[in-house]
Amino acid sequence: MSSQVFETPRQGLNPRQAETVERLLVAGLDELRAVGHEALTVRTVAQRAGVSPATAYTYLASKNHLFAELFWRHLATASAPPAGATPAERLKQAVRDLTDRIVAEPKLAAAVTPALLGSDPDVARLRLQIGTAFLHRFAAALADPADPEAPRHDDVLDVFVLAFSGALLQAGMGLMTYEEIAERLTAAVDVLMRGR
Repeated sequence: MSSQVFETPRQGLNPRQAETVERLLVAGLDELRAVGHEALTVRTVAQRAGVSPATAYTYLASKNHLFAELFWRHLATASAPPAGATPAERLKQAVRDLTDRIVAEPKLAAAVTPALLGSDPDVARLRLQIGTAFLHRFAAALADPADPEAPRHDDVLDVFVLAFSGALLQAGMGLMTYEEIAERLTAAVDVLMRGR
């Protein structure tokens, strides 16, 4: 079942529907923090939100859909654009800001990696939005705000987005911690930007 949340823009929901979605998302994060991603079900989230399971499934196609939406929402509250004198400094700051956001919700971080790898169409749309947000954030860090005519770093951007995605996947698989991502990726920035 495809959810109304993503087929209809949020502003297109009537106030009652918007309030229901908000209750489900708040309850979903609370339930995730309380029981973890493996024990969480859409039914337990519905119960915590005070709605029927049928109502919950109207807006959430699956628990993976919930995790992807919660992650997207969590990233949307990211800090201001990164500051720094050089593209490398700004890119390092962007990495730190994003990884700090991810580390701030460890149970959400653990839940979202397998969720984003799924084939659910609602998750696929969110995966694209999340990837695009990462891309835009890193592109903004590499751009020179004082000189829009400055050389672009498209090759660095392409490689760095792949490195960032790979680091998230490795952390999700338990090969490194989410805390280690920033340290390793800031070192990768130095390698990528060497000689620029």
